[in-house]
Amino acid sequence: MNNEIQDERFNIADEAIYDAFLLLLHEKDIDKITVSDVIKKAGVVRSTFYNHYENIPALVSAIEDKTIHDIFSLMETFHPKNDRDICKSYFLAICNYTLTNSFLANILRSPQGNRFFEKAMTMFHQYVTDVTNTTSPTKHSKEEFSYMIACTIGSSLGVLHKWSVDNFKVSAEVIADILTQAFIGGMLPFMS
Repeated sequence: MNNEIQDERFNIADEAIYDAFLLLLHEKDIDKITVSDVIKKAGVVRSTFYNHYENIPALVSAIEDKTIHDIFSLMETFHPKNDRDICKSYFLAICNYTLTNSFLANILRSPQGNRFFEKAMTMFHQYVTDVTNTTSPTKHSKEEFSYMIACTIGSSLGVLHKWSVDNFKVSAEVIADILTQAFIGGMLPFMS
C-alpha cells in the first residue's frame, strides 16, 4: 500500500514536471528553459525535479522518447486499406497530435531537433525492418517495399515540418488531406 502511494506521488510529480516544461515551450525557446523555470511552473521543489531528472537535457530526452512512443502507437493503429476515410482519419490523428504537442511542434521547426530526428529515424528504420519482415508484397521485393515505407515516413515528416515552420496556418484537415493523397497515390498502390 505504501509503495502504491509513493508510485502515485512519483507519477503525479513527473506529470507536473512534464506538463510544466510543455507549457514553458509556449513562453521560451527550448534551450532557454531552466530547472528553476520548470519547478516554479510545476509547483515542485528542486529536489523533486532531481529525483526524476538529472538536468534539463535528461528531461528533454524523456519527452523525446515519450513523443516517439506516442507516434509509434499511432502508427501501429493504422491498417491501410483502399479507403480514403480510414487513411484521412489516421493522418488527421497525426496532424492533431503534432498541433497539440508543443514539444513536437517546437522540435519540428527548431535546429535543436537533430538529436530527436536521429532517435526517431533509428526507430523508424527498425519499424521499416519489422514491417518488411512480416509483410509479403506481391509485386515488389522486400527491399523495394522497405524503401517505399521509408519514403512515406520521410515525406510525412517533411510535410509536418513545413506545416510547423509555417505556424500551422493551414488547417489540420488540409494537411491530413495532402498526406492522404500522397499515401493513396504512392504507397497504397505499391503495397497491392
